[in-house]
Amino acid sequence: MQPKPQNMTYAVCLTFDFDALSVWLSSDIQVTPARLSRGEYGANVGVPRILELLRSYQIKSTFFVPGHSAESFPKCVEDILNDGHEIANHGYAHEDVSMQSPDEERRSLEKGQEILRKFIGTHPTGYRSPSWDYSDVTLPLLLEFGFQYDSSLFAGDYHPYHPRMGDQVSKEEPLKPGLETGLWEFPVDFGLDDWPHFTFDFSRPRSGLSAPSKVLEIWKGDFDYLLKNEKSGVFTLTMHPQVIGRGHRMTMLEQFIQYVTSTGLAHFARMGDITNQLLAGTIY
Repeated sequence: MQPKPQNMTYAVCLTFDFDALSVWLSSDIQVTPARLSRGEYGANVGVPRILELLRSYQIKSTFFVPGHSAESFPKCVEDILNDGHEIANHGYAHEDVSMQSPDEERRSLEKGQEILRKFIGTHPTGYRSPSWDYSDVTLPLLLEFGFQYDSSLFAGDYHPYHPRMGDQVSKEEPLKPGLETGLWEFPVDFGLDDWPHFTFDFSRPRSGLSAPSKVLEIWKGDFDYLLKNEKSGVFTLTMHPQVIGRGHRMTMLEQFIQYVTSTGLAHFARMGDITNQLLAGTIY
């Protein structure tokens, strides 16, 4: 790969949704001991393996943590913080906010904030919707609670943007855009998420269990496109300790880290750090 001018800025955010038991408790399928044990695997095996890998490459990352996970596995949260990683809000029990009442969503958000504050010493400034979706009140709540960034939406890829509030959308009329907010949005994508690629469950008509080589090809291809076609940008991966924590997938993640490092063009960063740069006027 040809070297690029030094004024080009690329960041890679390795983000981890530490859902643990909550992703199964909030699902629309029967909660069984086997499903819950998959969440416990994320805490007992996945998180330690991830931290060890990140430590070996001196990478700092962002972990989106439901309050339920923090209360259930406090040592994991303490270990994450002790290694210098960022903790961000992921609701309380991995609720689908689009299915909650406004009062229920407020309580979940506030409960998650208060639990994480006990670990961090301050309220988290970042949020990711557990369902990768919004309700009509999600964005107003994030602004009310003073969040600086979110990572739940899809209206971009490499460049953080400001989500709008007050859009009017219907089948009868074209979009009437609302007003941009001051919140920074780090867009996500299912192709850059380990869950759709690798997760299997008997009760659902979909299954992952992809070969890591296929997923590595997708992630590298998307990263290569960024370097080739954009002068700057943020590359965001979403992973789950109970998914990426399997040995062959950890090997794939390390291969991706090595590939990014080999280009000499990108740095790894926490989303909160990039948000501070954006607020200071840095362009990604």
